[in-house]
Amino acid sequence: MSKSWQLAARLGSTALAGLAFAWVAPPARAADTTLSVVVADYGTGPADTSQKYWEMIARDFTAANPTIAVKIQTINWNDFDTKVQTMVQNRQYPDITEGDYFSNYAQEGLLYKVSDVFSDPGNLMPVFKELGSYGGVQYGLPFTTSARALFYNKKIFADAGITAPPTTWDEIATDAAKIEAKGKIGFGLPLGPEEAQAETLLWFIGNGGGYQADGKWVIDSPQNVETMTEMTKLVKAGDTEPNPGTKNRTDLFGQFAQGQIGMMNGEVALLPIIKSAGVLKDADLGTAAIAGKTGPIDKTLGVCDFVAAFKGDGTKQAAIKKFLDFAFQDKYQLDFVHEYLELPGTTSAAVALAKTDATLAPFVKSLPNAVQYPNDPVWAQVKTQIQQIIGTAIGPDPKSVLTTIQQTALKGS
Repeated sequence: MSKSWQLAARLGSTALAGLAFAWVAPPARAADTTLSVVVADYGTGPADTSQKYWEMIARDFTAANPTIAVKIQTINWNDFDTKVQTMVQNRQYPDITEGDYFSNYAQEGLLYKVSDVFSDPGNLMPVFKELGSYGGVQYGLPFTTSARALFYNKKIFADAGITAPPTTWDEIATDAAKIEAKGKIGFGLPLGPEEAQAETLLWFIGNGGGYQADGKWVIDSPQNVETMTEMTKLVKAGDTEPNPGTKNRTDLFGQFAQGQIGMMNGEVALLPIIKSAGVLKDADLGTAAIAGKTGPIDKTLGVCDFVAAFKGDGTKQAAIKKFLDFAFQDKYQLDFVHEYLELPGTTSAAVALAKTDATLAPFVKSLPNAVQYPNDPVWAQVKTQIQQIIGTAIGPDPKSVLTTIQQTALKGS
């Protein structure tokens, strides 16, 4: 019998007439540690924010580890870099970030080594190890990855009399003009601030260029200038959307999903957008190798978003390790894949995915040969500048724009 009912029996109903009893649970033990986790938002709006995904992990984790609370802060991708940089500049260090990894934080001694905060570094996808390293030591944990391919609308192609996807830049121009003549956007060219650095690099690769060669910055190389000149011709001919420098990847993904664009370089994240729109049928969608100057490129851009752990005052290392071991389980890796159709960051999850998902298996298999962004401390500044001004290289003087970015890279090196 509860203490309340024992008391009632002793006092009697008359004495209890003006009393009410309620059982009060003992207070839950306050968390000994609170982790601040700052993540980029992969969602498309309030109903699809990554906040929900990370809060799910946080709830599961705290249920298993009640002395560790987890506070999630989600930041729009367009603002992620600058806001994290501002936090660091103000010494308001997050404990964990998930998004871009910048080796300058490791260079400044702000990050934990992966081996200090993760129990199984060998399970992280090896192709991205160098990109997440500084001075030969790995600081970034690949959390989600992706590879690129040319996406094209087979129905639009058929209406325009195109029988096969383009393999060269000349074929892109020819096909895009045919598509434009049918009232559709020929080629989607996202050079807006969201991910201009990716689209630009894909075109540079197609002409034997890139951001670096043999560890040296070559942003304004003759190959890259020629590439921007060819891209300018495509835009001036009206074969792309107007003003590519103002268009983000997700803007054009939405238009592609609505059947308004004939072709564009894309990634697996485009697939759920297509499915959600409900306009294109499976038979309408085609993928192919990305076209280069003289033929399809034999490499593609492999992108990896990293988790990094900041040392802060040095008191949270054990809690951080527990959380990262928990968050990197195959279950949560695959949950993320199924929610956003990105690829995993761990080998075990990638193996499981390739066995069970025929649509994503080709992208998983392409990752080992992926080209990646420069592993250089100054990349943070260079990337931001590319996002801000590369659209202005679509014009009469692309070299001056590329040289401006090159000078930023050299000054920071």
